[in-house]
Amino acid sequence: MNSLLQLFADNLLPILIVASIGYILQRTLKLNPRSISQTVFNVFTPALVLKLLLSSQIQAAEMGKMVLFATVIMALICFISWALSKTLRLNESIASAFILSATFANTGNYGLSVNQFAFGEQVLAFASLYYLTSSLLINSAGVFIATVGRVSPKQALLGLVKIPAVYAVPIALLLRTSEFELPLMLWRPLDLLASAAVPCMLIILGMQIGHSGLPKQKGLLGLTVVLQLIVAPIIALVIAPLMDITGFAFQAGIVESASPTAVLTSIIALEFDVEPDFVTGAILVTTILSPLTITPIISLLTSGSI
Repeated sequence: MNSLLQLFADNLLPILIVASIGYILQRTLKLNPRSISQTVFNVFTPALVLKLLLSSQIQAAEMGKMVLFATVIMALICFISWALSKTLRLNESIASAFILSATFANTGNYGLSVNQFAFGEQVLAFASLYYLTSSLLINSAGVFIATVGRVSPKQALLGLVKIPAVYAVPIALLLRTSEFELPLMLWRPLDLLASAAVPCMLIILGMQIGHSGLPKQKGLLGLTVVLQLIVAPIIALVIAPLMDITGFAFQAGIVESASPTAVLTSIIALEFDVEPDFVTGAILVTTILSPLTITPIISLLTSGSI
């Protein structure tokens, strides 16, 4: 028990403390997180992905495996939540909100932070690939789920060109293939921008939670918690050996899959009027409960038990 408490204090409590600062800022000063979010999305995150990929030893084949692994996990959870929504005969709007909340995890401002604190930058590089894949899917499949046919797949996919972090991968591959090293005058600003990504993500997480409340559909919310915090990492544990995901990639993938509901889902739900109260409630509850599941997962990963 003491070791679990120590893991929580060392790896999760710092995240909650920084996020709580964002929460207090939002509740007291009524700050709008959108401007900070846009800066993180358009500047800090691409810098983080580019820096991690340039400084890591991940090969192109390993990158491809990690992207495919993340895609498979989210696709399976999406299918399970869709099947449950049909079984429960949910109406179109709440079904979309449920699928969004259960499928897409907070692999950015939560998952990246946990991986960095628990395992360091080598694992963080793989985690950034999982996060990038999740971002792509949220902005394409997530939008399509939210619009339930109101936006064509082509329009949703075209939205991918607006994600700056997408371009960090081919740029990193090109620079690594050509063995070109960034001069110090470019590397240092890249490093500074990348260093700002995680703390700003946590501030935004707290600010977003400041908007959240508990939705009325408590049973469906409980089901979302189970899918997001328990079923998803179990699926990841089963799929990883089948896809030869090992070492640092394994650690990153399991932690990312076990993260709570993505903050971005609330933005999508609000934009397309898809039960935003339910989605923000799912973000709040899964974030609060996540230490109960992710702490033992980190313990098992650290000890090599899984």
